[in-house]
Amino acid sequence: MIKKLILILGVLFLGFLLYLASFFFFPQVAILKKENPKKTAFMEYRERQGLEEGQALRIRQTWVPLKHISPFLVKAVIIAEDDKFWSHEGFDFEAIQKAIEKDLKAKKFKWGASTISQQLAKNLYLAPSKNPVRKLKEAILTWRIEQALSKKRIIELYLNCVEWGEGIFGAEAAARHYFGKGAAALGAEEAARLAVVLPNPLKWNPVGNSRFVLNRSRIIQNIMIRRGILIPVYEEVMRSGGDLAESLSSGSVEAPQNIEGEGTPPTPKQEGILQEKQP
Repeated sequence: MIKKLILILGVLFLGFLLYLASFFFFPQVAILKKENPKKTAFMEYRERQGLEEGQALRIRQTWVPLKHISPFLVKAVIIAEDDKFWSHEGFDFEAIQKAIEKDLKAKKFKWGASTISQQLAKNLYLAPSKNPVRKLKEAILTWRIEQALSKKRIIELYLNCVEWGEGIFGAEAAARHYFGKGAAALGAEEAARLAVVLPNPLKWNPVGNSRFVLNRSRIIQNIMIRRGILIPVYEEVMRSGGDLAESLSSGSVEAPQNIEGEGTPPTPKQEGILQEKQP
């Protein structure tokens, strides 16, 4: 117990020192209000990896404003990656506490449970190593991002910078690579498939017949249905006189289930999605 307390106090003290140093040595995130980053630290890391393996990685990214990204993708990504995104201030403290407890028990430092804001801070500015100093830097940058930027701007930055495959960064590049269309035209199933692979986009592919991607994407679609996100699609099929049974069986449309009075729907983790985060 005493060792745990000393460790926690040491981490807090180091965090305080880094916080003071951040005013002089950390990047100023306020410029992101109006400027889009040309290249992120994570993109540069992937380029270095490629060179070490004797390959020149070509970064594919096309920046688009949030209004040109399908609402289905925005909502699917938030459901899959950070269901409290709109309400938290950068950190999911309950999830962090559980992650720290697991680390202390296993005597290893992993500390997962990253929010979208934390992932953005890491992608923009940091190397992907897992150590206490880097996590503290990430925390300070996350706090600054949340203070300086609106939630809409944070999710816009994230969806334009996040990795979706080898050399593929951002929603527009991913949509065109995997589905042959712009990010604005993505449907609910395509959005769910893209959201599912985010924890490890070099391992999982949003297209094809992967059982993992198929099962988890259906979970996300079901959550979207219970929240009313897919109701217009369902009603359109009903009005058009199409074969609803065929649509349901094909997975293109699913019937809503007890949307009113259901309370807060379960998150993907509660429904069985196992998030395998990469470094």
